[in-house]
Amino acid sequence: MAVKAAYRHTNINAKDWRRLSAFYQEVFGCVPVPPERDLSGDWFERVTGVKGAAVQGEHIALPGYGDDGPTFEIFTYSVPEGTRPLAINGYGFAHVAFEVDDVEEAYQAVRKAGGSACGELLRHYYPSKDMTLTIVYAKDPEGNVVELMKWTDGRCMDESSSQV
Repeated sequence: MAVKAAYRHTNINAKDWRRLSAFYQEVFGCVPVPPERDLSGDWFERVTGVKGAAVQGEHIALPGYGDDGPTFEIFTYSVPEGTRPLAINGYGFAHVAFEVDDVEEAYQAVRKAGGSACGELLRHYYPSKDMTLTIVYAKDPEGNVVELMKWTDGRCMDESSSQV
């Protein structure tokens, strides 16, 4: 039997938490959830298992959920370790998805705010649902993959479309 649970947040370890937080605020309308965090000390070393662990950052509310919805917790460790973000087909956290009103407009906003292209913008028709998915993958300024998507009823085919 599953434990009683509620999704709260996803942590993104950033090189520059202020810049990455600003990106998600500018492009997707995320809103800071005070207070800013400045965590360190014996308790934080013990809970993370990282000697000398210290982070600064903040939570930002994800759009579409109200005041008590899930957040991104964007932190910068004072003692970073590890590699660049994983590839979209790698193990572990692969991407975050946002459903948007206009995929092309959101894709341009991502790029204007310091993000970059990852793949092509396409429309894909699902006959079993009689719905078309408009979708593109992009990257935020630190290389994390962001999916931009929108479902529409019926077939919406054009030159950038596919079908299975």
